[in-house]
Amino acid sequence: MLDKWTLKLVKPPLLLAAKVLSRLGVTANQVSIVGFFTGMLCLPLLAFNLYFPALLCILFNRSCDGLDGSLARLGTPTDGGAFLDITLDFVFYSAVVFGFALAEPAQNSLAAAALIFAFVGTGSTFLAFGIMAERKNILSINYPNKGFYYLNGLAEGTETIAFLVLFCLFPGSFPVLAWIFAIICYLSTTIRIISGYSTLQKLQ
Repeated sequence: MLDKWTLKLVKPPLLLAAKVLSRLGVTANQVSIVGFFTGMLCLPLLAFNLYFPALLCILFNRSCDGLDGSLARLGTPTDGGAFLDITLDFVFYSAVVFGFALAEPAQNSLAAAALIFAFVGTGSTFLAFGIMAERKNILSINYPNKGFYYLNGLAEGTETIAFLVLFCLFPGSFPVLAWIFAIICYLSTTIRIISGYSTLQKLQ
């Protein structure tokens, strides 16, 4: 919901950093992979209640996620790169939530399960509509530079980052925050199902 505004703010610094990395010969896929494995370090860190180091890994991962796209667009974006970017994102998001379940199983597990269940809804509607949009040649107006069609919803990248940060800053409130974010994701999934189905039916 907030991505179309936040992307405008982060685009200039990401482009500047991407130009520097491009001159050094760094590729978008390399940034994606480094960002992913660094981000995945949050899983053992969270399991041992090391929330601040985990937060740094999360922020580094999310910075790389923006940087790899900017870097790719300086050259010729590839389908393989877009696939890598999206799939690693979804694995990473679930890993963070799983890390909080490991940190405090008795307190966090149910809320973590509810949130991962919600991620299945947002992720599946996002990816399924992207496939249909590719077949129907539907272009994204809000995100024309993305490698995959972005179906709008209440929960997008900005909201996800915000909640991941809040989880780390207030780990004792994880169950409440996770349930709030899960409900937002459930609503987002519902909106995407209705709008996606309606859009595709009109194109029959």
